[in-house]
Amino acid sequence: MSRFRVLFKSTAVRLSALYILLFALCAATLVFYVTAMSERLLTGQIRDAVQQEVNQVKHAYEVGGLNLLLRTMERRARQPGANLYVIAGPSGDILAGNVASVQPGVFDDEGWTELPFLYDRYADTGAEKRHLAIANIFTLDNGLRILIGRDLGEPERFRVLVRQALMLALAIMGVGALVIWFAIGRNALKRIDRMTDASRKIMAGDLSQRLPSGGSGDEFDRMSDSLNTMLERIEKLNEGLRQVSDNIAHDLKTPLTRLRNKAADALDSADGEGRRVALEGIIGESDQLIRTFNALLMISRVEAGSVAAEMTPVDISAIVADTAELYEPVAEEAGLALTTDIEPGIEVQGNRELIGQAIFNLIDNAVKYAPGGAGKPEVTLRLLQRPDGVHLCIADHGPGIPVQKREDVVKRFYRMDESRSKPGTGLGLSLVEAVMELHGGRLELSDTDAESTDSRGLTASIVFPAKKD
Repeated sequence: MSRFRVLFKSTAVRLSALYILLFALCAATLVFYVTAMSERLLTGQIRDAVQQEVNQVKHAYEVGGLNLLLRTMERRARQPGANLYVIAGPSGDILAGNVASVQPGVFDDEGWTELPFLYDRYADTGAEKRHLAIANIFTLDNGLRILIGRDLGEPERFRVLVRQALMLALAIMGVGALVIWFAIGRNALKRIDRMTDASRKIMAGDLSQRLPSGGSGDEFDRMSDSLNTMLERIEKLNEGLRQVSDNIAHDLKTPLTRLRNKAADALDSADGEGRRVALEGIIGESDQLIRTFNALLMISRVEAGSVAAEMTPVDISAIVADTAELYEPVAEEAGLALTTDIEPGIEVQGNRELIGQAIFNLIDNAVKYAPGGAGKPEVTLRLLQRPDGVHLCIADHGPGIPVQKREDVVKRFYRMDESRSKPGTGLGLSLVEAVMELHGGRLELSDTDAESTDSRGLTASIVFPAKKD
């Protein structure tokens, strides 16, 4: 019983009940309307048929007098399914006809009877001998009253038959609607229960749980898909937060220790020059920490979507050209040739600051790590428009990144250089991936020279989605 109470609290079930009630009212109205219209139609046809009989009988009287009228009425009264034919005196007494008696007062007025009247047939016996009829009554010149009518049994039977058929159809549809109602209600309740169970596990801290989806594409599935997407996002952010916490504890411990040691050296140093060098080292370490926290803050802002409202059309060709020009002296100093192949006038929808930062990070990584390989000393930038979107490829011939580690390098604070001999925070590719996710694009890492055995190099590609027309 409690399950049914819960079932009736469901909005879908209550709406279904309301629809069933409205359907029942409409169906009942339809039943009475159809039966009434059917009865009215048959009654009209009966009136037309009786009126034709009256006109023919009157014509017979006008042509052949009373004798022809009597013969005509007698001949018509003997036919199967004949109408009612009655000749009555001025006082209403029946003189001839094919009925035994009629309801008193029928002959009081001429014309159509206002209401159906009762009459008896000659062959009827018992309690069921009374019948209903309508008639047209007219008076002859000699005072005789002529009644020509039609029994209403056939219209009544038709009306009852139509009503019974409609009521039966209504009952079948009603039972079917109730069965479907309870089936849908129970199914909806089961799905809600499964969603509730999953929600309780999620609230208990298990963010790997997902709301069930039946695959039908209904409103429950759409809601589950939206919430599951949100849960995936929350799980990813929580995982990132956990990783950041772990990495901060590990990666920032060393620079903070160095900072503390240098401060202690500066405090203990009596030499002014040594103290100045120690303070410069402290400033350098502090700047590195500030850059690290700024990068973390930028990634957090991007992943939270707080800069999504700043999306505008951006000339990415100009950004790539400006960044390449800025880095060309740095590449030359590292012994690298920076070559570009940029299609002019390419635009993407995005945030200029973030796109510039992502391109800056990729070029910086290429210039930083390319000299460590045995390949050609060059870095190539290619920007081109393809059917699936805008591709910016930054290729070098350095040591590259093994396939099994390409998922790790986009994690925060992960560095291939475990000795930390090269400057950096391990946040560059993490920021690039976050920026591309914000722009609906992707970061791809692949080998520059797939067939080379000495140095495959690395090609980092960022792909912006094609513009929608």
